[in-house]
Amino acid sequence: MRLNKLILYPQLLILVFLLSAQHANANHLKGGWIKYTYVGEIGEDVQYKISFYQYSDCRQPDKVDPGIWLSVYDAITSAQMGSSLYIPKTSLTTEEKSDFGPCFSNPPYVCYLVAEYTAVITVPKNANGYALSVQRCCRIAGIANVPNSNSTGLTYTLTIPGGSNINDNSPVFKFNDTVAICYGNFFTFDFSAQDIDGDSLSYSFCDGITGGSELDPVVEDPPPPPYAAIPYYGGYSGKTPMGTSVTINSTTGIVSGFAPSETGTYVLAVCVDEYRNGVYIGHTRKELHIDVSNCQMGGAELDPTYISCDSYNFNFVNKAYKSNFQYSWDFGVTSLTTDTSSQADPSFIFPDTGVYTVRLKAKNGAGCEDSAKAQVKIYPGFKSDFSINGSCISSPYNFTDLTTAKYGYVNSWQWFFGDNDNIDDTARNPVYTYLDTGQKTVTLISTSSKGCVDTATQILQVDEGPTLNVGFADTLICSIDTLQLNTSSLTNGAVFKWTPFYNISDTSISKPLVSPKQSTTYNVEVSYKGCVTNDSVRINVIDKVDLSMPADTTICKTDNIQLAPSTNALYFSWSPPLGLSNTAIVSPIATPLSNTSYALVASVGKCIAKGTTAVNVVPYPAAYAGTAAVICYGKTAQLNAGITGSSFSWTPTNSMVDPNSLSSIVGPATTTYYVLKVYDTLGCPKPAYDSVLVTVIPKVIAFAGNDTTVVRSQPLQLNATGGANYKWTPEINLSNPFIGNPIASFTDGHSPDTITYSVRVSTPEGCYANDSIKIYIFNTDPQVFIPSAFTPNGDGLNDVFRPTVAGMKQFLYFRIYNRWGQLMFSTSTPDKGWDGNYNGNKQGSGTYVYVIEAIDYNNNSYSKKGSFVLIR
Repeated sequence: MRLNKLILYPQLLILVFLLSAQHANANHLKGGWIKYTYVGEIGEDVQYKISFYQYSDCRQPDKVDPGIWLSVYDAITSAQMGSSLYIPKTSLTTEEKSDFGPCFSNPPYVCYLVAEYTAVITVPKNANGYALSVQRCCRIAGIANVPNSNSTGLTYTLTIPGGSNINDNSPVFKFNDTVAICYGNFFTFDFSAQDIDGDSLSYSFCDGITGGSELDPVVEDPPPPPYAAIPYYGGYSGKTPMGTSVTINSTTGIVSGFAPSETGTYVLAVCVDEYRNGVYIGHTRKELHIDVSNCQMGGAELDPTYISCDSYNFNFVNKAYKSNFQYSWDFGVTSLTTDTSSQADPSFIFPDTGVYTVRLKAKNGAGCEDSAKAQVKIYPGFKSDFSINGSCISSPYNFTDLTTAKYGYVNSWQWFFGDNDNIDDTARNPVYTYLDTGQKTVTLISTSSKGCVDTATQILQVDEGPTLNVGFADTLICSIDTLQLNTSSLTNGAVFKWTPFYNISDTSISKPLVSPKQSTTYNVEVSYKGCVTNDSVRINVIDKVDLSMPADTTICKTDNIQLAPSTNALYFSWSPPLGLSNTAIVSPIATPLSNTSYALVASVGKCIAKGTTAVNVVPYPAAYAGTAAVICYGKTAQLNAGITGSSFSWTPTNSMVDPNSLSSIVGPATTTYYVLKVYDTLGCPKPAYDSVLVTVIPKVIAFAGNDTTVVRSQPLQLNATGGANYKWTPEINLSNPFIGNPIASFTDGHSPDTITYSVRVSTPEGCYANDSIKIYIFNTDPQVFIPSAFTPNGDGLNDVFRPTVAGMKQFLYFRIYNRWGQLMFSTSTPDKGWDGNYNGNKQGSGTYVYVIEAIDYNNNSYSKKGSFVLIR
């Protein structure tokens, strides 16, 4: 390809700028098409003038592309012929519809910006011809027949014939794109093209083609053909872009039909195949976004035909009704002059059957006159109906047509049998077999030769077959008995059949009498309309009743026992009833309060057997574990138990002095239940139990407080903990020696320098413990005493540097600094001190500074600072 022969001087100077700007111009495209004109041949090359027309939204003129990229491929092999060619915009025109006429109401905005991009290309002669492509993204948003349209691109393409037809010129579409289409209204749109070579043209709807992406909206080097079709919403396709009611005339290119009932923009692609002397030579296409608007044209619109199959009366509706129009109806009864109306939507009763031509005229004061006509068929008396004969799955159902037609005759039937696969049948009286059960909605749509259509529907319940209830499936009789079988069916008209014919009263009824002398299985078959259900009843026959009673037994009084005889009987009667859970079952629960002999009568029909069993009742042994006790932690208690029995045992035993004694000494560490278990040898196999609770009061933890210091005039509140009752000694200088928190006052100058108080802390149960506190009394004002040095060498003597606090209510802080002012230690707890380390490292010998802040017991601030020596 020799596209590089094309020189576009001024545009190439700004090419880089234009390309970068195009990436922002997306979501505005509304279609386009390509045409070519044969220019001539230059040696082994041929020249064509290429014009590309791109349609875009009139409201976004700033997004019109300043240039496009054109690629040329071999029309058969799709091999690219040279590099893509950039073509700048050569013109921009506006197509806008402004004249809608007097019959148009609510006219829409119809406008396209049409950008033309034209250049002459030079390509080598090619027998296969050429395929031209331009790709761009993206379309406008919200297109009615294309999902995610604002992220869907376009490909504009056509083919140029090669060989002997190399001098061809493409068909040229007319620029009459501003058609106004109102939803639900009939419209026509001229999509035709002209061919200056006189070639034949054939038109068809075809798929819109995608191309480009949001990330690459201006495709400089598009892939070769073929190209993928755009997706369509359900109900639309490339062949039916506006629904099945809109078609294109393959000869004239006229698009016509009733517009969709949904307003919006629709993608419409038309392909034009070019034939020369009956031979296909080329393909051109045009794609356009067409708007269907909420508007109305004229004042009269009717459907082409109507039909009434159930009445002579017909209600007419003008589909283009407007309140500012006057209407004139003629219902087409040639024998009448009164078959008229001026109503907008009149009703009319036709005098007879037949076909009538109804005419409607409408006009308004603005000069609009409109008219419409329709063919109305009147053939009342048509009704669809049918009957169903059948009963179950896997058996055919017969469907019989009962449709009636007073005029004409029934000429078609369409059946839907209600299965998931929605199978239909067009026979008049079809036969259908269901393969599963459930409710089926059966539908018949029938038509008549007069054009009537009616639908009949019935709900059909499909079951597996006739119902069958056998009452019982297995039973036992005596050989001298007669038994009535008890089967039934909810299916009316069901037929019964029993086998074998052995000692049975009637094999064709639901409840026959049987008297087999040996065990026999009777089989029953229930049939209805070809459907069959089977079941059976097993009759076991015995000549006598076998009965083996349980052995006599002994139980503890108030206990129960299940009486379990071995027998083949069906019916039972126990006596006496006292203490039995049920006297009519084989194994009742017995709870006698005294020795009892139970008698059983077991039977099967007229055969019976009898037996007895004795239940002896023995009282439980007696156990008394004694009365509960409460002890202090670490103390003991003595149990005082009693029994009526032969032996006993205690649990637990780990805190008992003598587990083999009823009066053992116990000393549990925590509250404990001691369980006494008693046995006897009188026949009751179960032990008796009793328990006694020994409650242990937890250990009393007495705490008088930490040793402390005060000044003589300072009152000190003691605060003992650990119990409910307190007793301090000595009582000297205490406000109340019988409470946990008395106040000690040392105002007497004769008080000692130290005093130790002891406190007994006790519980309400009398458990107690003792503790003491030592108080150092200083004859000074509130003061903090600081040593002058300390030796942190680990010998246990003077290893920690700490203050001695006297008369302070609150100790704010105690801080230590080295000679450079670095903080070595800080605390707000008066009994803590410094061990001579900082961040785990021993500090060297030398002088250090301390600072103290506190508040004394009179709420006065106290501060002190000084130095001390660390000696190692």
